[in-house]
Amino acid sequence: MLLKSILSFAIVFSTALSAQAQMAPKSFAFGLWGDMPYKKAGDDAKLPAVLQSINRSDIAFSIYDGDIKDGSSKCTDEVYADALKMFNTLVKPVIYVPGDNEWTDCHRTNNGGYNGLERLEYLRKVMFPSLHSLGQTTIALDHQGKLGEKFVENTRFMHGGVVFVGINQPGSNNNLIMTEKECKNKSARDNAQCDASNAEYLERDSANVAWMQAAFIAAKAQNAVGIVVVTQSDPGFDWPETEDVDESADPAFSGFRHFMSKLVEQTEQYAGQVLFVHGDTHYFKLDKPLYSPTKLLPNFTRLQTFGSPSLHWVRVAVDPASANVFTVQPVIVK
Repeated sequence: MLLKSILSFAIVFSTALSAQAQMAPKSFAFGLWGDMPYKKAGDDAKLPAVLQSINRSDIAFSIYDGDIKDGSSKCTDEVYADALKMFNTLVKPVIYVPGDNEWTDCHRTNNGGYNGLERLEYLRKVMFPSLHSLGQTTIALDHQGKLGEKFVENTRFMHGGVVFVGINQPGSNNNLIMTEKECKNKSARDNAQCDASNAEYLERDSANVAWMQAAFIAAKAQNAVGIVVVTQSDPGFDWPETEDVDESADPAFSGFRHFMSKLVEQTEQYAGQVLFVHGDTHYFKLDKPLYSPTKLLPNFTRLQTFGSPSLHWVRVAVDPASANVFTVQPVIVK
């Protein structure tokens, strides 16, 4: 009887371990790319090799961190249609995060003098046609807003024990306009449009912070080993690094201060690894820029992706059993 009980317990225990093993997150990889193609830089000829490289890889999905065109060409409807065609050549799912060149900067005269807020409204309707990702195969995404409406571009999903969150936080100071000179410089904007842009910034920045905080809550609730936060803009990391000055707090970057300060707070309260991804400045960089060059926020890593005219991408391997979780590999496309 005792032997039978022991055997029964062993079978139950073994079955439980097996179920637990099946539930444990497995290793996987994902891709990161953005700031391409820029037609004026001759990127169209190089882009197919990038898409082929991504398609031949072992990644589960990729995330594009903004700027589907260069900053000195017109924001025509065709730009967004071309981007959709590009994304849908990818076999695996691709998640799109907006950049400044496709809405914030469209007010520039060399961009056609569009109303940037109108272009943002158009982007929301066209670039997010469903609740799923783009690509030939898709994955379901959580969206902060309803289809075609405000903040639909802010997305979230979980894969392999990691929470991924996309945030519409673009360059050009996150659409915050600091002075009248900045409002009118090489621009078709008037004062009323600049006032409207600043109101848009305040509303979206609050929504972005709430969406980011909700992602951390979800990560904790699901015992996620890591969280990946993707935006387009460099929020000021790459100013000259000194020990006694936080250049990212410069007033010229105040469009990012609220979000970044709240991101630091969430990172401090999170036991897992935080990978903050952005494009904007077009060269690959991997570092730990917070709190300062001499004092690290140990579980925060910044990854800056390639961009025109350097058309390459980044592969990130995820090992949930590893203390660092993320292993980053630049993929150079010849």
